[in-house]
Amino acid sequence: MNCDKIGVFLIFCKMKFATQLLGVLLLTILLPNTQAACQSTRDNSEIDSIVTPTISMVIITGNSISVIALKVNGRAMIDDPDGMCTSIKVGRTTYSSLHLQAKPLEIKTADQIRFTGIRYGDGDLTINETWTFTRKGEAIQWEMERNYSKPVIAEEAATPVINFGNISTWEGAYQGYGGVAWFYLFNKKNTTYGVHTSSSDFWHSKFNRGLRISVDAPEKKIAMSYTRDTNDRLSCAITVSDQEMLPLADSPTHRRRFITSGDPIWAPFPITPGTTKTCLTFSYFNFREKYGRGTLVGIDSDQVNAVLNTIARIGVIDSLHFGGNSWHTPYGPICLHEQYIAQLGLGINDPAFLRGYQSCLDFYRDHAILPDGRVYPRWAYTNEDAMPGRFNEYGFYEARWGILMDSNPDYVSDVSDLFDLTGDENWVKGHQLSCEKALDWILKRDSNDNGLVEMMTDNRTQKQSSDWIDIIWGSYENAFVNAKLYHALVKWTIIEKLLGNPDKALYYEQFAAKLKSSFNKSTKQGGFWDEENGCYIHWRDKDNTIHGRNRVTPVNFMAIAYDICDDKARKKRILDAIETQMQKENLFFWPLAMSSYAPDEGKEWQFPFPNYENGDLFLSWGSIGVEAYAAYNPAIALKYVKNVLARYGQDGLAYQRYGRQKQNGLGDDILAGNSLSIVGLFQAIYGVNPLYNRFYLDPHITPELAGTTLKYNFHDHSLTINLDTNTCAVSNDQFKVISKKSFGFNATRDQVSYFNGADPIASLEITSDGPVTIAITAWNNKTRSWKQITAKPPAKTVKYLISQLRPNTEYIISIDKRAIKRAKSDKSGNLLLQEHDSDATEYSIITPV
Repeated sequence: MNCDKIGVFLIFCKMKFATQLLGVLLLTILLPNTQAACQSTRDNSEIDSIVTPTISMVIITGNSISVIALKVNGRAMIDDPDGMCTSIKVGRTTYSSLHLQAKPLEIKTADQIRFTGIRYGDGDLTINETWTFTRKGEAIQWEMERNYSKPVIAEEAATPVINFGNISTWEGAYQGYGGVAWFYLFNKKNTTYGVHTSSSDFWHSKFNRGLRISVDAPEKKIAMSYTRDTNDRLSCAITVSDQEMLPLADSPTHRRRFITSGDPIWAPFPITPGTTKTCLTFSYFNFREKYGRGTLVGIDSDQVNAVLNTIARIGVIDSLHFGGNSWHTPYGPICLHEQYIAQLGLGINDPAFLRGYQSCLDFYRDHAILPDGRVYPRWAYTNEDAMPGRFNEYGFYEARWGILMDSNPDYVSDVSDLFDLTGDENWVKGHQLSCEKALDWILKRDSNDNGLVEMMTDNRTQKQSSDWIDIIWGSYENAFVNAKLYHALVKWTIIEKLLGNPDKALYYEQFAAKLKSSFNKSTKQGGFWDEENGCYIHWRDKDNTIHGRNRVTPVNFMAIAYDICDDKARKKRILDAIETQMQKENLFFWPLAMSSYAPDEGKEWQFPFPNYENGDLFLSWGSIGVEAYAAYNPAIALKYVKNVLARYGQDGLAYQRYGRQKQNGLGDDILAGNSLSIVGLFQAIYGVNPLYNRFYLDPHITPELAGTTLKYNFHDHSLTINLDTNTCAVSNDQFKVISKKSFGFNATRDQVSYFNGADPIASLEITSDGPVTIAITAWNNKTRSWKQITAKPPAKTVKYLISQLRPNTEYIISIDKRAIKRAKSDKSGNLLLQEHDSDATEYSIITPV
């Protein structure tokens, strides 16, 4: 028998009899046949396995102990002597379970293998461990108990380190807070990315497989790091500590999470004696089932999923640092002056991302807002982008380009949008005072009481910016900032009412109304509408000179998308002019400005046009561009969505921006905002709009998208959305509502609410002890009617509560087109209709003439 066959023979429970050879041969299908296994027989090592239907592990013990093989749903992920092991580095010495002082003791039962007496170290330091592997359904739990003989300062520690076969074994790993380690970006050896997470979902879309590794270590802090080692393997090191792991304190890179130097990612940390318990759970998941989005007709669904599963998450640097610039960026900035970070969560549609962003915004609330309400606009790995002395110990700062004032409204917008996505009223209440402070700080900047807040600079000659376009000298009354402020005020007014503060709500509502009125006035009247050029300007200097008349797309798109501009003729003029020039230049995406700023309106190297913020293509404004066009001409909106997907197919959208002339990728960063036109596809074209009290569906689909079926997680409930040319529907596992126009849907156990159009108050509530489908056939002031489809046999009781009727008014109740009775609404305008064991299919509530 050759060496390999001996190894396989030992794998199967150390069999001694030739009659058991058939079992050995069967196991060769399940477990890898490795040279490491062969070698283990030469040093009296023993090999054992633990197997579930989807996960299998092979453990070797002797003068070492490690997991040498791991299979996930039949595919080998690990096949190495050091596949999974524990270790600690103290000073220059590394201690590891690969070098033991004695052979461990094994205790094996039907569903568990336990190894005790795992000792490694030297005369100065001894580490004692116990490993227990347990089958838990289709998962495997690995519990480790570890004890140190004395306190030490560790340079590195792994509980354990997991060495996958190759950097391409997985495409990436989703973090427990919704971020992503995307291994496509690990394009050099000795590259490491470190984060604070207790779980990691490794995935490969081509093979539709996923491996979830979750870590439980009571009262401890958990960190993970991912490394492409010198052998091109992917190593995941799990560190468990008494305090939060800090990035290596090697100034000025003391906040850096991504390094390419091969140095440790974490700073040395103290370890105290005593027993530490860590439990890892390994479980398989079907990638498409967990992270897919349904059946997308007329569009490349694989590309849509890929963009939202990778690019959209790339700005999540760590568990408390969410932004638009990626962790891969050399100095890792986060722009708090981006109102679309929560909106990314609409497209990502992962509860982990939403929970993670809640914690992040809590962190921003506590550390990025100054006592007077000013919101720092940025965070970065280093302070190189900061104004001298204008930063804090947490890494937040004022940018050297100017006081970027859009951070104040954008914080409020992100809180508001995230509240819609979660419906978590307790959480948003925790941000009420901070959002009020942030709004009140900027509202005080309206010194002339015209509803338009003023920037810190009075004119362009001061050469300081005031918004996201940070090297264009927007000053005094800035339409870019005021558009964002209007959006924040409208969103926050709703929340103030919900939280029981009508006075504040009225104040913000009235300010928004004044802002909108002034914004829409012509430039001659003190507003931003440039009648000559048919667009909204960028800003007005204090001397009343007008600037940014070059049809700045974010300004004009925000004016339309945020309902500041409600003049149909203006909308048409703006959108037609932009599309005409887009076709003339054959651009695949909208640039920041359609023509050049004046030479004194931006930093010198922005000229000649086009260059960088003076005319290049930044995809981060895709969602408002898609939204602006979707209601006007959805075919145009869809065209640019498809253009972005096509570009993803060419280059992975792995750039900061695209040049105007060659439309080539430029910049050393990958912006999460490159995904926002795909988010716009979901929000504005598919019409997916999660709100705090309902799922609002307002589609603008084209015929080629008809038949699309979306899977969507709404407030931790799974919904199915059906989109067709003439009808749309939303359903869960019990209720389905069908309508020919936009509507809201909210379901709890045995009850579903229908909201007519954009109305925030439910118009119809159905209570049933069985499945019910209703199709709305008419809903207006005179007639409310619907068709009912119940399961067979029908539900025992179906109750209909019709709301928002005229109080104390008599109505005709019609069932199956036969008027059967009259009923009177109560003083609140509600009417209850209850049917028992009914096979009726059509109901109408009609106001008598």
